[in-house]
Amino acid sequence: MNAPTTGSPSPAPVTLVGCGPGAADLLTLRALRAIEQADVLVYDNLIGEDILHFARPDAERIYVGKQASRHTLPQEEINALLVRLAQAGRRTARLKGGDPFIFGRGGEEMDALRAAGIAVEIIPGITAAAACAAAAGIPLTHREEARSLVLTTGHGKPGADEPDWAALVRPGQTVAFYMGVSNAGEIAAQLLRHGMAGTTPVAIIERGATPRQRIHAATLATLVARLSEAGVKAPALLIVGNVAARVADGR
Repeated sequence: MNAPTTGSPSPAPVTLVGCGPGAADLLTLRALRAIEQADVLVYDNLIGEDILHFARPDAERIYVGKQASRHTLPQEEINALLVRLAQAGRRTARLKGGDPFIFGRGGEEMDALRAAGIAVEIIPGITAAAACAAAAGIPLTHREEARSLVLTTGHGKPGADEPDWAALVRPGQTVAFYMGVSNAGEIAAQLLRHGMAGTTPVAIIERGATPRQRIHAATLATLVARLSEAGVKAPALLIVGNVAARVADGR
């Protein structure tokens, strides 16, 4: 009879789970199963108790949320944490707001895990642009008004290249700015400088598709004043383009 082997456990896979805008009923079934089966949940700022309660009672919860200029852990340390948990044989669900691969740093985490020889599964989620647009009744594309859609960020990594502002002002498209509230003045100024009309409609969706949702209407020229007047706080999405004229202010 062979003696039992001892030593380090086999690495467990890590699942990057897109949890959508934060509403539990917008989780996919695959995301729900990953949460229910995980030994450890590593979760972000937008993941609330209504999602976390699907976890096993014995599952460990580790909060690594980020807010503007306030990070619980730097991204490099989150990457290292995921690697350590996997190498310890613990099945880990990395819960991320929206979709892991749309401004969610999922690519960085996947690369770090694969470099360490860890298997990774990606579960897509409803990204903020889709969730917020649906909540506000805004079609992101429309045959007569917007034949293309641009998803971009108003808060880039320090030292990164500037957005292609000239491309963002092309007619017949919708532009959705993620993480744009703190930099709204620069966004508006650059779009105006590159030729976008000040009358262009802008929808501001704060905490979209959640019970705390607020929706405001503005134009490019009035955007900064409207944000200040309404006291808008992150997380919020800016939708710029003719389709945004459909928003009803103050919903």
